[in-house]
Amino acid sequence: MTATVLDDRLRALRDAAREWGAEFRTAGAALDLDPDGVGAHLDLAGVRCLASMLIPAEYGGAGLRLGGHRFHGMTAIERVVVLEELARGDAGLMLASPGASMSGVLVDVLADREQKEWFYGRLLERPTWTFFALTEPGRGSDAAALETALSPAAEEVHRLDGRKKYVGNAARAALGVVFARTGPGPLGVTAVLVDTADPGYRAEPIETLGLRAARICEVTLDGVAVPAERVLGRDRSPARRGMWACVQTFNRLRPGVAAIAVGIAEAAHDAVLAGRLRLDRAERDRLEALAQRIASVRHLVHLSAIEVDADGSRGHLASAAKAEACRLAEEATLAACSFFGPRARWDHAVLDKLVRDARGVEFMEGAGNIQKLTLFQGLLAGKVGRGEPFPAHQAKTPTGGASCR
Repeated sequence: MTATVLDDRLRALRDAAREWGAEFRTAGAALDLDPDGVGAHLDLAGVRCLASMLIPAEYGGAGLRLGGHRFHGMTAIERVVVLEELARGDAGLMLASPGASMSGVLVDVLADREQKEWFYGRLLERPTWTFFALTEPGRGSDAAALETALSPAAEEVHRLDGRKKYVGNAARAALGVVFARTGPGPLGVTAVLVDTADPGYRAEPIETLGLRAARICEVTLDGVAVPAERVLGRDRSPARRGMWACVQTFNRLRPGVAAIAVGIAEAAHDAVLAGRLRLDRAERDRLEALAQRIASVRHLVHLSAIEVDADGSRGHLASAAKAEACRLAEEATLAACSFFGPRARWDHAVLDKLVRDARGVEFMEGAGNIQKLTLFQGLLAGKVGRGEPFPAHQAKTPTGGASCR
């Protein structure tokens, strides 16, 4: 089904990522028990890819060379190809890997040249973890309701105070992005670059059932000094800074999260094939139906990535893909357990982990109800067609530089 989307360049990337994902399985199982052991896996090819992508060539990124093509990680369609295969190996390790990740997408959208040089320069020095802090206790990821405050403290320096929650890798990160309020209303939201070594920054891991390796954290910001040159979008109008950049960033990120969910569903399908060597006719039919559903959702994810690459403001299909892929991941992992009887999760650690990880992806980049609301708003505004879900003239792979996240 995806032959209409993936060209030779993308298939080469997919095949390489599939090999890297196979290496993730053993390491991921160990990290589920010891989330702080990710440093022992920095030499894995997939981890090295994640650590180096989303750094443009013009800022020193060497990228990845495969089959005569160089990949830098700057478009959504190539990112979903890699994230799906690495999550098929282990979603926890994939999310725990160093690299620009979510912050890198925002920096690409909003940062000026000086800020990009600072951010990318830090990432080029060594494998570096980053964080992306929007969600707050009691307010979720509603940027319009956030209370974290950025206020002037001295000439050319601002003071950052507040709390963030459910922030991946925050305890191991060296730098990241924090959304804060400078004034009332949606135009009073902005984003800043933060160095975690600065006084006043503290991150405490939260115990989670799934995706344990990602070290989800609660972050406290107590008078963190933010130089004026680290305020993202400082050269733009308020209407093209915080909220606008947040929407643009999430539109670009959601196909990747959807790809992670598809990868988890594929891992569940793989677990049945590996653990049940003999299946009766009814079981074979059920497994084949699951495989066809995975292929269908994968195709939707690829189309949603191409759409946001064509226009970052068109995120409605990405919301549909994210909601459908997360539903697939939960149902596929539970369906896989049904092939092994009522003790499946007790007897098969891999199945238990997949069920837990699938549930965790639901809450990344907005839960399903938020995605459905976004899609409905697009339908009302005439931005989503009622027939063909994707403009025919856009249903082709971009010809720009390739990427791997």
